[in-house]
Amino acid sequence: MKDTPALDLRREDAAAWRTLADYVALTKPRLNVLVVATSAAGYYLGAAGPINFPVMAAAVIGTACVAGGAAALNQLYERDTDALMRRTRMRPLPDGRIAPSDARVFGLLLSAAGLALLASMAGWLAALLALGTLTIYLLLYTPLKRRSPIATLVGAVPGALPPLIGWAASRGEVSTGGLALFLIVFLWQIPHFMAIAWLYRDDYRLGGFPMLPVIEADGRRTGRQAVAYAAALLPASLLPVYAAVSGPVYAGVAGILSAVLLALAIRFAVSRTDTSARRLFYGSLVYLPLIWIAMIADKL
Repeated sequence: MKDTPALDLRREDAAAWRTLADYVALTKPRLNVLVVATSAAGYYLGAAGPINFPVMAAAVIGTACVAGGAAALNQLYERDTDALMRRTRMRPLPDGRIAPSDARVFGLLLSAAGLALLASMAGWLAALLALGTLTIYLLLYTPLKRRSPIATLVGAVPGALPPLIGWAASRGEVSTGGLALFLIVFLWQIPHFMAIAWLYRDDYRLGGFPMLPVIEADGRRTGRQAVAYAAALLPASLLPVYAAVSGPVYAGVAGILSAVLLALAIRFAVSRTDTSARRLFYGSLVYLPLIWIAMIADKL
């Protein structure tokens, strides 16, 4: 029995949707949710007057495009090692659902579109910061990831730039308030990524990535790193108050949240179990949106 034209059309539609989903997956959309949120928050917190919504939208969309393009190009570079790890082997590139040449064109076009949008609508400074994000992520972090655990610190720089891009689009400058937002996200990433590195240490070992839990199996340095940066985050989280970005209500919320995150990091450093690492991971996931909400609410 031959297939009907309607059935063929449904199959083509389904295949098109699957392909679209694969290209979306190349942009690491779950990570880009954080990029969108922090760049939008940075713009709002940096605004000295009424919000210019077209510029804010351009800043957020442009930053998200650059981050998505960088993610696609990163996966292109790491497709061979992704194929070795359980967590990543079904991504579109190692699974063969998208050709490397197509991923390269997609990543370059998406990054270029984001930079062009930022330059034309959000200002040259925001565009330069986004270009710095792209450059550090692809030319420093991505190759260094296979060579040294220091890559985690290098990768935290582009990860912390989206709120500063939003701030620069709003203010037209990089000032103390914007740097405070950058520092909070930078420091937050280390305990967050130490928890991930511990939970997926076997995968990273298979992929040949020298993460701290891979090169030091007992996890002592991993725990110390998590505690050190969580401890530094406690005073850093209060800097927006001193920079007049937010007020005393935020200070109280930030102090409590940062103390809880530090306690989770200490527990992980002491026990170094999957359970304590998972608690630190989920605690860090809750920490960042709550601290942004508190900062924004205190400015309303």
